[in-house]
Amino acid sequence: MTEGVEVDTQTVQGESVPEIPEELPILPLDQFVLFPAMVAPIIVGEEKSKALINDVVSGPRLVGVFTKIPEASDWGSFENIYNVGTAAKIVKMLRTPDGIVRVLLHGIARIRIVEPISTSPYLKARVQELPEEPADDMETQALVRSIQALLAKAVQLSALPEDLATAAMNVGDPGRLADLVATNLPLKVPELIEVLSLTSVRERIRKVHYLLTREMEVLELGSKIRTQVKSELDKAQREYFLREQLKAIRKELGEDESTSHEIEELEERLKKKALPQHAREVAEKELNRLRLMQPASPEYTVARTYLDWILELPWLESTTDTLDIKRAKRILDEDHYDLDKIKERILEYLSVRKLKNDMKGPILCFVGPPGVGKTSLGRSIARAMGRKFARIALGGMRDEAEIRGHRRTYIGAMPGRIIKAIKQAGANNPILMLDEIDKLGSDYRGDPAAALLEVLDPEQNNSFVDNYLDIPFDLSNVMFITTANHMDPVPGPLRDRMEVIELPGYTLGEKVQIAKRYIIPKQLENNGLQPDQLRFTEAAVVRIIEDYTREAGLRSLEREIAAVCRKVARRVAENPEFKMRVTPRNVQSLLGPPKYYSETAQRMGVPGVAIGLAWTPVGGEILFVEASMTPGSGRFTLTGQLGEVMRESAQAALTFLRANASRWDIADELFSQRDLHIHVPAGAVPKDGPSAGITICTALASLLTNRLVKDYLAMTGEITLKGNVLPVGGIKEKVLAAARARIREIILPERNLNDLAELPPEIREKLKFHPVKQVHEVLDLALGDKAPTENWG
Repeated sequence: MTEGVEVDTQTVQGESVPEIPEELPILPLDQFVLFPAMVAPIIVGEEKSKALINDVVSGPRLVGVFTKIPEASDWGSFENIYNVGTAAKIVKMLRTPDGIVRVLLHGIARIRIVEPISTSPYLKARVQELPEEPADDMETQALVRSIQALLAKAVQLSALPEDLATAAMNVGDPGRLADLVATNLPLKVPELIEVLSLTSVRERIRKVHYLLTREMEVLELGSKIRTQVKSELDKAQREYFLREQLKAIRKELGEDESTSHEIEELEERLKKKALPQHAREVAEKELNRLRLMQPASPEYTVARTYLDWILELPWLESTTDTLDIKRAKRILDEDHYDLDKIKERILEYLSVRKLKNDMKGPILCFVGPPGVGKTSLGRSIARAMGRKFARIALGGMRDEAEIRGHRRTYIGAMPGRIIKAIKQAGANNPILMLDEIDKLGSDYRGDPAAALLEVLDPEQNNSFVDNYLDIPFDLSNVMFITTANHMDPVPGPLRDRMEVIELPGYTLGEKVQIAKRYIIPKQLENNGLQPDQLRFTEAAVVRIIEDYTREAGLRSLEREIAAVCRKVARRVAENPEFKMRVTPRNVQSLLGPPKYYSETAQRMGVPGVAIGLAWTPVGGEILFVEASMTPGSGRFTLTGQLGEVMRESAQAALTFLRANASRWDIADELFSQRDLHIHVPAGAVPKDGPSAGITICTALASLLTNRLVKDYLAMTGEITLKGNVLPVGGIKEKVLAAARARIREIILPERNLNDLAELPPEIREKLKFHPVKQVHEVLDLALGDKAPTENWG
C-alpha cells in the first residue's frame, strides 16, 4: 500500500541503469503509478510486500512495481493488478519501531507481465521491457513547448508546485517530460496507466498535452468562480459597511430608527414573497430607492405604498379547483332552483378543466331582469369550484382609471378595481363578478368599457398592466362573470368577448318552489323565528305572488315574505308561545290590500282595445293598446311617449287597414271623416320597438269594425305594409309576463316557434299558442263579436 506519497522530480545521479532480468518479484501499489526515471518514497505495510522487500534488499534490489486495479480488493492475485508497470530499484529502506517499512524507489523502465510465476510468498512473474519509440519531429517539439507554456500558466494559478515549470524547462527528452507532467497532474489511475502503456513518445506527448489542456480549462473555470465569489463577498461586505455607516449618520442626525426597521421588514417580506422575476426586479429597485429617501418626504409614502401593493398581491398564489363534478352539481342544486342551462355550462367547464389543466377561464355574461339571482349564482359557482369570490359593481362607473388604475404620479394614486379585487380575493384565480356591465358610463375621463376590452380578452389578459403597478399581471386564470339587465347598451366589441347566458325570469311554479326552499327558510332565520312558529301554505305563497308582486325576479316576493316574518316576530316577542300558519285568508290581514289586480276584464269590454306583449330590461310586460275615433278630417294621433319605431308601426298598420278596408267591411269615410287616436298607457313611460305592430293593427281593426278583441288573448309581432308578420325578440320574457297576467292564448310570428322550446313545460301546457304569417290570420283569431253601437268610438 502507499500512504502520503510524495514525488521527487529529480533522478538519481551517478548510478548506471541496471539491466532488467527476465523474472522479477512484483510489488503491487494502491492508487499510485510509478513512472521511469522518477524517485518516490513508498510506505509498505502489507505482509507479503514486507517479505518481498526483505528478500530483495539483500540482492540486486530490483522489483516490478505494478498498480492495483481500483475496483479490486485482493492484493495477492495477478487478475487484480494492471499488466503494465515499471521496473524499479530500491534505493533506500528504513524500518520503524511500529513495523512499518519505508522504501525509496527509483523507476528504471517500462515493463509488462509476460507470464505469472508464483503468488506465494509474494507475486513473481516473467516480465518484458517495453522499448520506447523516440520522436524528434516538429509536431513533437511544438507539443513540448505548448506543455511548458501551459505548466507555467498552471503554476501562476497556484495549482501545481512552483519548481515543476523549472524542471520541465530543463528536461530535454520529450518522453521524460510527458512522464514528469503526468505524474504531477491530478489524474485517475486508469488515465495514468494509459500514459504509462504508450511506448510511442509522439502518442504519449499528445495524450499528456490533451490531459494538461483539459486540466487548464478546469483550473481557469475554478479561478473564474473564485474571483466571482470573492467579488460578491466583497460587494456584500462593502454594502454592510455602508449600511452601518448610514445607520450611524442617521443616528447622529436624530432620525427615527423605526424607518430602518421598516425597510428591513420590507426586505424580509420581499425575500419570502413568491414573485415572478420581472415583479421581483421592480420591487428590489423600488426598495433601494426607498432606502435613500427621507421618511418625511411625500415620495417616501408613495414608494412605501407601492411596495406594499406588490408584496400583498397574490402573484403566484392560487386555490386548487374542486373537480368533483357530482359534488359541484349538488352544490349548484342546493343553492339555486332550476337554471339548468347555466348549471350545465359550469359543469362543462369543470369537466374540461379536469381533462386539460391549462384551460383559460371562460368569460360568462348573465343577462336577465333584476332579482333573478345573477349575483348569487356567481357566489354559488365559486363555492362549487372551491375558488375565492370577489365582486366589482360597475354601475355608474365613468372613469377609465377605475379599471386600469391611476398613474403613480401623485399621493393617493391607487390601483384599479380589478387589481383591488384580486388582492381582496387573496388568489390569482378567483371568480370575479363584474356587476351591471350594461350601466357603464363614459365622459372626458375615458371609457371604462374600452378598458374592459383588455381585461375580458383571453388572448390579452395574461399580461394585464395596471397603470399604478406598471407591471404585467396574469389574469388568464381568473374566471370572469359579468351581469346585465339587457345587452343593448353594451358595446359590440365588448359583447363579442363574452358568452351570453340569459335568465329571463321565473314562472309561478318556479317562484313557489324557490320561496319554499330558499326564501322562507332564509327569512325565518333572519328574523329569529323557528320553522314551527311560522308556516306558509303553498296557496298563501301563490296569493302573495299574484296579488302583491308583479316582477320577473324575486326581490318583491322576498320583501313581502320578510314583512310577514317581521309581523309574526313581533307577536312571538310578546308571546313566546305564539304560532301562526299563513293561508290565503289571512294574507290580506298581514300585508294589507292587494297591490295588483287583473285589468284585462275591465279594459277589454269595449272595441278598440288589444293586449300586446312587450320586453323591458326588468322582464316582460303586457301592454294595453287603446284606439279611439272622433269626428274630424282624417288626422292620426299617437300618444303615450311612443318611440319612432313604434310610430312607424302604427302608421304601417293604418295604411294596411285602409288598403284592405273592403275585406273587413270598413267604410272609406271612417278614414276621411273621422280622426283616429292611438294611446298606449302608461303615458309617463317611454316605449319603443316593432313588436307592437300587430297589436296596434288589431286595436284599430277592432275600433273600425266595432268588434271586441278576445280578453284572454295577447299578441306580439312586427307588421309590414303588405300584411306580413315578422319575428321579434324576447319571446320567453313576454310569454312569462302573459302567464303572470293570466292570459290563456298568445298570437306570435310563426318564425318564433323555435323560441318556445326554452319555455318551462308547465307554461307550454298552460298557454295556447297561435303561430301566424299574415295579419288577416291575426284579425281572424283576435276579433270576436260585434259590440253594441253605443260603445263604438
